[in-house]
Amino acid sequence: MRNILIGCLLTLLLATQALAAQKYVNGIDPNYPPFAYVDEKTGKPAGFDVESMDWIAKAMGFEVTHKPLAWDGIIPALQAKDIDMVCSGMSITEERAKVIDFSAPYWTVSRVFLVKADSSLTPEQILADKILLGVQRGTSEANAIGQEQKEKNYPFELRYYDSAPLIVEDIVNGRIQAGLMDELPANDAISKNRPVKKAGVHGEPDNFGVAVRKGDATLLGLINEGYKKLMADPFWKELQNKYLAK
Repeated sequence: MRNILIGCLLTLLLATQALAAQKYVNGIDPNYPPFAYVDEKTGKPAGFDVESMDWIAKAMGFEVTHKPLAWDGIIPALQAKDIDMVCSGMSITEERAKVIDFSAPYWTVSRVFLVKADSSLTPEQILADKILLGVQRGTSEANAIGQEQKEKNYPFELRYYDSAPLIVEDIVNGRIQAGLMDELPANDAISKNRPVKKAGVHGEPDNFGVAVRKGDATLLGLINEGYKKLMADPFWKELQNKYLAK
């Protein structure tokens, strides 16, 4: 009887430890609407990626919290185990894949030039003129346009920002002439009646994936299976209509 009791207690202890291990922290960009942001009214994380991961966590039996972080420091935070994943509109790139692992792509988005609503600038002029071009530091588009500028000797000056909305603000106020960002943050600004417009696309579309630490096959498996379930559920379309249909 004593051995049975000890065995039951050990089983209970192991089960409790297993449950405790199923808690993950998702690092998000605090100002990257509509994918991830901190809601001004509630002060809580919100957005397409936040709600997607909340649904996946519930479906796959783990808990998730969302931690806003500066974007240019989010991969170091993942590597340092301050967070466990990044589900926040992160583009899958070869450079990033050298130091982190990615889930299967869950969304594809184009890169666009954003200009003031009354601007006549074209993508060709943006690349060829001595203008100020805003990009968000630490993003795939910032890295790509910086490398392209070096290779082709473009005359524009890059100005780096902490978020896409800050780029929009400086375009509106005339501090810069154009910005390069993913299409959906640009659409979000336009839907909020900011006096800006898309001047055209640039480069190849980005595939978004969820980042985890190298070798974390358990979490990666949960996320990939979770997205399969989510994409087969009507809630996936509801999320698109709520956040992306603008």
